[in-house]
Formats: sequence, C-alpha cells, structure tokens
Amino acid sequence: MESTNEVTYTYDPSKMQDGGKDQMRFELQDIAVGGAQETCVLSDQEYDAILEKTTEEGGSWKTAKYKCLKAIVMRMAYEVDFSADGLSMSLSKRYDRWKAMKDELEAEMQWPTANPMALGKNAPDGGHYFYNGMNDNPRAWFAPRPFREV
Repeated sequence: MESTNEVTYTYDPSKMQDGGKDQMRFELQDIAVGGAQETCVLSDQEYDAILEKTTEEGGSWKTAKYKCLKAIVMRMAYEVDFSADGLSMSLSKRYDRWKAMKDELEAEMQWPTANPMALGKNAPDGGHYFYNGMNDNPRAWFAPRPFREV
C-alpha cells in the first residue's frame, strides 16, 4: 500500500449534507479551496482526522465542529495586520470571525453541572437530596401579628 503525503484542499457542494469534511467546510465557511493553503485554514486531511477522532471518542457533530474551530483559532492567532506601499491586509479579521464562532459554540455547549460534593454519599446529610421539611417555611409557625392603628 503506497502512502502519499500530499496535502489536499477540496470542496464538493453536493456533499455538504453528508456529515463529512465538505459539510464542515461549508458550516465554517472555509470553502475557498482555489488558493489551497493560502485561502483555506485546514486541509482535507486535518478535517478528516478531527472528524474521525471525534467519532471514535463518541462525540457529536457539534463537538467535532468545536474542535475544528479550536484548531482554526489556534492556527490563525499568530496572523497580524500589516500594510506596505498602499497595500494593506487585515488578517486579524479572519481570526476575529472564527474566534467569535468558537466562542458562540462554546457558550452554546455549556451545560449546568451540580456540585458532586453536595450529592451522593459525600453529601453532608449522607446522600439525600430530598428530606422531610425541606419546603417548610419557618416563618409559617409564628402567629400573625394583629394590625394596630395608631
């Protein structure tokens, strides 16, 4: 079996619903494959590797997308804006766009968690979350004060 180390950058719009690299490229808008590494952030092999690893670990599509965005942001972090003789390039704009996508997805993926020390056998009461009287109002036992006019 012959192995090639050729890095490829392809995009087939007809496959953008197949759950593979083409769909990921479309969702992340990394579809300008004409300029190869000059216009694309990740190669086909990098997308395939992230998707394969996430699938092996039992992760969801959203998790794979988040991992791709993390890889993109890390790769783009070093790019800076520059200008010379009337030519200017704002490479940080690309970074800002993908960073915003990553942050939005990260916030969307946050799940509320319970303190494990407050539940289970490590809890102060031995592991009981519900207990008798937990909804009782301690002020309900006091006699109401009569209203007095002054």
